Amino acid sequence: MQEFSYGDQSFQAYLATPTASSGAGILIFHSWWGLTNIFKCVCDRLAADGFVALAPDLFHGATAQTIDEAKHVRSQVDRSSVKKEVRAAIDYLKTHSAVSGEHLGAIGFSYGCSYAMESARLRPKIVKAVTLFYGTGGGKLDKTQSVFQGHFAENDEWGANPKKAEKLAQRIRDANQEAVFYVYPDTTHWFFEEGNAAYDEDAAQLAWQRTVAFMTEQLT
Repeated sequence: MQEFSYGDQSFQAYLATPTASSGAGILIFHSWWGLTNIFKCVCDRLAADGFVALAPDLFHGATAQTIDEAKHVRSQVDRSSVKKEVRAAIDYLKTHSAVSGEHLGAIGFSYGCSYAMESARLRPKIVKAVTLFYGTGGGKLDKTQSVFQGHFAENDEWGANPKKAEKLAQRIRDANQEAVFYVYPDTTHWFFEEGNAAYDEDAAQLAWQRTVAFMTEQLT
């Protein structure tokens, strides 16, 4: 865990670095379960693939194991404070000694997708590649300069179904940016997260391969 600040506020994040001396930087924005081991493992896997991965703890230590707990934790979030945290995380990772290259990537999972998209808007000259896992929420695209990739479940009951994914892709393209979205057959929301009842190993592995290839192409 690393500590960083924005003004007079301090935040924490999980950092994973590659065995090589340096690598491209990627921000990870967790789902509404909080910064659990699932998302720390995502950072570790990215580090094994040569990236420097940073996952801000948007819930400040709180985690959830059930949907009701997750809804409660999410309801306690001050979005204006989280935006400061996102800015601080971008700036911290960009200036980290292990990070190479001029640009960063961002990966969001469900709830975290809105912040992955927001990171590209807050620091458009820095965040150049965004991957979304089963999340279509996220504000304006007027300032972003990123390429977008998305992984979506065929049977999603949580607001990220293929129709909504296509609407988001079109909105991105209307903003003159590239969007390449994938839909995984016979999957449901959270299909990537091992340990969740929705986990689909084949879909998760394919989505991971595509994510690593995308980030490698865009950032290295």
